Amino acid sequence: MKNTKSDEVVSCSVDLTKSEVSSSIGEDISIKESSQHQADSHIKSKDTSAEATAKNNKHSGFEGFGFSDALLRTLTLKGYKDPSPIQKAAFPELMLGRDLVGQAQTGTGKTAAFALPLLERLKKNSKLPQVLVLAPTRELAMQVADSFRAYGAGQPNLKFLAVYGGADFRSQINALKRGVDVVVGTPGRVMDHMRQGTLNTSELKTLVLDEADEMLRMGFIDDVEWVLGQLPEKRQMVLFSATMPAEIRRLSKRYLSEPAEITIKAKAQESHLIRQRYITLQNSHKLEALRRVLETVTGEGVIIFARTKAITLTIAEALETSGHEVAVLNGDVPQNQRERTIERLRNGGINVLVATDVAARGLDVDRIGLVVNYDMPFDSEAYIHRIGRTGRAGRSGEAILFVNNRERRFVGSLERAAGQQIEQMEIPNNALINQSRLHRLRQKLIKAAQTGRDHEQETLLLKELLKTVGEELNLNSEQLAIAAINLAVGPTPLLAQGNEDWLKQQHSHRNRRDDRRDERISNRRRGDREPISPEEHMERFRVEVGHRDRVKPGNLVGAIANETGLQGRMIGRIQIYDSFSLLDLPKGMPEKIFKELKKLKVMNKELQIHRAT
Repeated sequence: MKNTKSDEVVSCSVDLTKSEVSSSIGEDISIKESSQHQADSHIKSKDTSAEATAKNNKHSGFEGFGFSDALLRTLTLKGYKDPSPIQKAAFPELMLGRDLVGQAQTGTGKTAAFALPLLERLKKNSKLPQVLVLAPTRELAMQVADSFRAYGAGQPNLKFLAVYGGADFRSQINALKRGVDVVVGTPGRVMDHMRQGTLNTSELKTLVLDEADEMLRMGFIDDVEWVLGQLPEKRQMVLFSATMPAEIRRLSKRYLSEPAEITIKAKAQESHLIRQRYITLQNSHKLEALRRVLETVTGEGVIIFARTKAITLTIAEALETSGHEVAVLNGDVPQNQRERTIERLRNGGINVLVATDVAARGLDVDRIGLVVNYDMPFDSEAYIHRIGRTGRAGRSGEAILFVNNRERRFVGSLERAAGQQIEQMEIPNNALINQSRLHRLRQKLIKAAQTGRDHEQETLLLKELLKTVGEELNLNSEQLAIAAINLAVGPTPLLAQGNEDWLKQQHSHRNRRDDRRDERISNRRRGDREPISPEEHMERFRVEVGHRDRVKPGNLVGAIANETGLQGRMIGRIQIYDSFSLLDLPKGMPEKIFKELKKLKVMNKELQIHRAT
């Protein structure tokens, strides 16, 4: 349904700070296991008189958008006071029925930005779906459906359903037959229901594409277009995406009618909640390096991302042998088991989750303190989504990336995507591990000394036991304390004493490599040096970025390789000067690629590439 508002496109760009989000509806809402009846009962148990409602909503920032008293009460009961910037911009447009394109990162409150106005515009007593939300993963589909349920808790007649692969198809059919107002699903399962005739979209008023760029990355765009082709011609369409690649732009121009456009730019300081580091190492040393990282970087919960299912199993087995409580999450794990695994991670039943990228979206667990990229992610977007599993709800977090020598050149492109430097890190040595172990033991002793036992009688019995043992063996209090600590530590050696020669060799090799690099950089920075001529099969180009732009060879190699598809080793010599750089590329480069490179940005500045004279 289109609105009668002016056809002029509304474009809004907002810088978002963390403080603006803290009191607003967050991107991810964790819904504990409870029935709709319990949620309704909770709301009804509150004072819902007109006076109480007016009092509760007196200072609510959600007034003035046309939301009902029931929805305002729900938001007040959940403690939400002010909408986030994307919500303020999206609410008026969606309440009027306009199409909308929103560019926003995870954590800006975009789920509520479309869910709240769409809830208000639902027709009552309609058994056919009125809103369809497409999401790239099962986790995100479940999360968005839970958000709708939470916001619609004050309207018990509304029904919401998540449909996704891996869940029972028949139960989804039965739910659709009983009547559903909002369906949230993955493209494949939505297509299955439409082909079977079990999802009737004849009364559909709104379609939402959530995380459109991720659907493109996962190869779902053809499926999305198929779904769009089956929907009523007159319907509102909402598209949200963290980035706007050309294919998503094309999709929006083809299927959206004069949409409002909103862009939310998260300020760089938000990503600074996550300390990002990388370790350069040989692939054969990854498992041992991972054990050492987990010993020294003490995150309350840890997610380790690996490239394949087989690698997740290898990592999990190795960590279990080392005494870690580990679970695996990959495409072979059944959906019901996946849900139980995430819940165990959330409540502390396990501390380490080893996963493929299937867990990079829609996994909202506040207690994740560390993300380890065991394998280099396929692209910058995957890296951003992976590390976004930590540093949630305003907390700090850590992200560590394992790279081999060939992959190291791509760290620069990840830094640009994250808007933050990724620090180099050494593999923790024995001394650091021992320091960490002693610190943890000290913390446990302090906690035990301050907490004591719940039952006084047990404390008296322990004191009597210590006295008896001390008298029998003629031990003083210090000797008894050491014996008790030995009992707590167990037979495993407290201090790591393994061979570190491989660490020293790696460190020495890296230092020699860095010395050679520093020498090259020093030579490049000599103002009187002459450019070295290109090799016979190479052609020289000039780009308008240099030392003053803080550009490094890795930045140029990563950007050009990503844009052109050239392998990094095919890019020749790079000479960086103060205001420009010279780089050698293979002769005969197609004109099309050359034009694309002209628009390419490195360190937020266009290359303006042209052939050097």
